[in-house]
Amino acid sequence: QVHVVESGGGLVQPGGSLRLSCAASGSISGINTMGWDRQAPGKEREGIARIGRGGTTSYADSVKGRFSISRDNAKYAVYLQMNSLKPEDTSVYYCFINGRDMTYWGNGTLVTVSS
Repeated sequence: QVHVVESGGGLVQPGGSLRLSCAASGSISGINTMGWDRQAPGKEREGIARIGRGGTTSYADSVKGRFSISRDNAKYAVYLQMNSLKPEDTSVYYCFINGRDMTYWGNGTLVTVSS
């Protein structure tokens, strides 16, 4: 069974940067959209970044201009570069990979933005 694992979370000061990575443990047939969601304590999950198979990207207004999503199809991996981080970006970040038959979700990585 294929698992998806995020990495790169941690504690960062306001204005700082982090790069999140997400990779599958094996091959996934028919991969298409990949992306990142996040969920802050007491709030609903928010979809923040998407990238299509051909590289087309979209972002939530809350992160547009600060976050950048990219992917490596050969490695079944997706990345999230986060710049100019704010305290309100503190959340658990989840990645997903859409395959032909199912969507694979990671268990999340915590990002804390605090001085």
